[in-house]
Amino acid sequence: MNIYRPPSGAKTKVSALKYSSKTEDMNGLEEGVEFLPTMNTKKLEKRGPKRWVVVVIVVSVSLLLSLMVGLLVWHFKYRAAPVLKSYNGHMRLIGTRFIDAYENSSSPEFAALAKNVKLMLLDIYSSNLDVGAFHKDSEILAFSEGSVIAYFLSTFSVPKHKTDALENGIANFQNLTLMATGKGRNRAFQVESLTAFPTDEDIVKAARDNRCKYALHAKEGKVTSFSTPGFPNSPYPSNMRCFWALRADANAVISLTFTTFDFEGCNEGEDFVKVYNSLSPVEERSLVKLCGSFDFSYNLTFISSQNVLLVMLSTDAKGRFPGFHAQFFQMSKTACGGVLRGLSGNFTTPYYPAYYPPNLDCVWNIEVPKDKNVKIRFNEFHLADPGVSNSCPKDYVEINGVKYCQPSKGFVVMSKTNKITVRFHSDNSHVDNGFWAEYLSFDSDDPCPGKFTCKSGRCIKKELCCDGWLDCADASDEMNCNCTENQFRCHNNMCKPKFWLCDKVNDCGDNSDEQQCECPPNNFKCNNGKCIPGQQECDGKADCEDGSDEGKCGSAVTVTCQSYTYKCRNNRCLSKRNPECDGVADCSDNSDEANCTCGLRVYNKKSRIVGGMNSDLGEWPWQVSLHARNEGHVCGATLVSNKWLVTAAHCFVEKNYIRYGDPTLWTAYMGLLDQEKRSNSHVQKRNIKRIISHPYFNDFTYDYDIAVMELSNPVEFSKEIIPICLPDISHEFPVGEDLTVTGWGRTHETAAGASILQKANIRVINQTMCESLMANQITQQMMCVGILTGGIDACQGDSGGPLVSVQESGRMFLAGVVSWGDGCARRNKPGIYTRVTKLRTWIKEKTGL
Repeated sequence: MNIYRPPSGAKTKVSALKYSSKTEDMNGLEEGVEFLPTMNTKKLEKRGPKRWVVVVIVVSVSLLLSLMVGLLVWHFKYRAAPVLKSYNGHMRLIGTRFIDAYENSSSPEFAALAKNVKLMLLDIYSSNLDVGAFHKDSEILAFSEGSVIAYFLSTFSVPKHKTDALENGIANFQNLTLMATGKGRNRAFQVESLTAFPTDEDIVKAARDNRCKYALHAKEGKVTSFSTPGFPNSPYPSNMRCFWALRADANAVISLTFTTFDFEGCNEGEDFVKVYNSLSPVEERSLVKLCGSFDFSYNLTFISSQNVLLVMLSTDAKGRFPGFHAQFFQMSKTACGGVLRGLSGNFTTPYYPAYYPPNLDCVWNIEVPKDKNVKIRFNEFHLADPGVSNSCPKDYVEINGVKYCQPSKGFVVMSKTNKITVRFHSDNSHVDNGFWAEYLSFDSDDPCPGKFTCKSGRCIKKELCCDGWLDCADASDEMNCNCTENQFRCHNNMCKPKFWLCDKVNDCGDNSDEQQCECPPNNFKCNNGKCIPGQQECDGKADCEDGSDEGKCGSAVTVTCQSYTYKCRNNRCLSKRNPECDGVADCSDNSDEANCTCGLRVYNKKSRIVGGMNSDLGEWPWQVSLHARNEGHVCGATLVSNKWLVTAAHCFVEKNYIRYGDPTLWTAYMGLLDQEKRSNSHVQKRNIKRIISHPYFNDFTYDYDIAVMELSNPVEFSKEIIPICLPDISHEFPVGEDLTVTGWGRTHETAAGASILQKANIRVINQTMCESLMANQITQQMMCVGILTGGIDACQGDSGGPLVSVQESGRMFLAGVVSWGDGCARRNKPGIYTRVTKLRTWIKEKTGL
């Protein structure tokens, strides 16, 4: 090893060099090596800062970073964006008496009481740290009697992480008896209870805006009217919240009726009216929300449970309609319940058929002679927000310890003795028309003389037992039956007609009639029964012969044109089922949405039941009544444009030497409800210019039973006169779908025609089943629709009228034309209708529609 030695005489700065085993260029010494003096006898080493200094620096930096992160989290999560929460509520005060001056929020008496009540409210809030710490502002809005009820609005500014605590704190005040004077202040009254509910900011702003607020007090023996601003000469204002505070004298209640109600449709915007059983707009006291339009015959009468009501109007920036006209008056409270004796009788909810009041409890003790039992039959039953039928958490009827809130019309409850107790309860919100019931006495040994007795107590004809139909709501007429050769046995042991197998309808109730028709797992079943691999569904290719694997995929795919596909104007075809007028432009040229000013009625209808029921004005605005000279109403028809009608060809067959095919013989009435009231402002009357019956119509088989009529002059569309939509040839009306038939025909086979337009819901029946019921009579141009149990059907005088389908959007299409049937409403004899889709091309050729 060669060791470098400096020349003699040179100053020696370094006596040693820190050694590295690495092979390095000695001319390039490592930067930062420490040179030690030669006189240092200690061990030669490289030294850095002391260890404790490094630890202190690292810990300090970590603490600083943690502090900064904590401050940022606190700032952005808790401090920077507090949440505003508002609550509407009321306080019941005791120790003070209501005076008339409290109705006027500008009076000194109101201001003085409001000041004291607000202080009391603040005391209550401050007693809970999760509430008082975040209170921002409170305002006393109104007072009412009872002794005095104070209505208030409170706003809180609370960190997001504390909102749950605030809500729990407010909830603890609800229905709480406080009996407190508040931090020792000497006040002349106390708080008996306080209730508060969350409210939205729009209501908060509206409550503080006095531009559209009205206070009205009913006068003894007089009816007071009010309406939306500008009614009837101008539409109600847009982007507005208006309030009408309605009052009556102490111990009275208010009856409020909307005599005119014409608003934007419920599916089209946010214009609505709410009625509250309070002077504070809290949802928990809301009786009803109204939108759309109602004709004068619709019952819109509401009863308060106390002497105040609040009506709120809310409008958006879009539709502008006439609004409402309302009347109210005060009346004495009606006692409900009581003792009923005798062989039979009737009883109803209070004020029936007006909407029953909220917060109500009624008890009827019913007693019939000792040697009889008693049954209750509900002829009408309409309760609001029924919820789950087994629990009935809101409004309900209770009999024999069982609660009922959504049974079918006509249900029966029986007792085992000559006494029975009926209880009715309504909660604080959402009301309805209630019930109309009758009590009947019967012999316990023979409840239904000559008939079959259902377990529920209902009486039916004996021949209806074991026929496959559930005539008893509890199915007791179909239990323990021996199936005939024309029936099959379901897994639940019920017997059903064989022709119900595999018709895509769960007739057994346990679906056993359809399970044997199902495809293997991971397969898709086409509408024609064919099974295909599941992955072929919605793959953009029609693997089913009828295209049903692509028809319900939600989106439209361009496919090869087939008989079942929708064809756009540009000749491209879509796989989507029924794309026309559904609000989505599926065709690239928008042709599927081009002609859609049809099928949407203006009046807001809420049909209660199906079959045999009067219609309301404007409910079926495309319905037409055809009158023959000197005969009155003969046939129905359907308005499909401002000058064309669709009806049945058999209406124009010559009979008794009368040439019904002569257009001059006929008059069409549009907008008609009652045949005895044809001369009113809603009705438009037109002569007929020409009648075109289908050239293939057979007056023996009724095949191709369709005709179109051209009006002499176009009609003017109105709320009562609107055309229906004509379906595309590819439009499907699947088996089991509910359709509605309307007309003025006979209500029974031997009865006279109806004066008021009737409506009935009926079901599409499988074509194969229909052919088995009506052997050798059904063609492809016909469709079977009805209720095979009988009792609901079209009849003479309904011919030519509409059979309509309601789509999910609320738009209605003409599915069929009333054609023929074997009698009317007979068991296992459905009605036969002309299938419009099969003749859609012919309609277009003749009318251009």
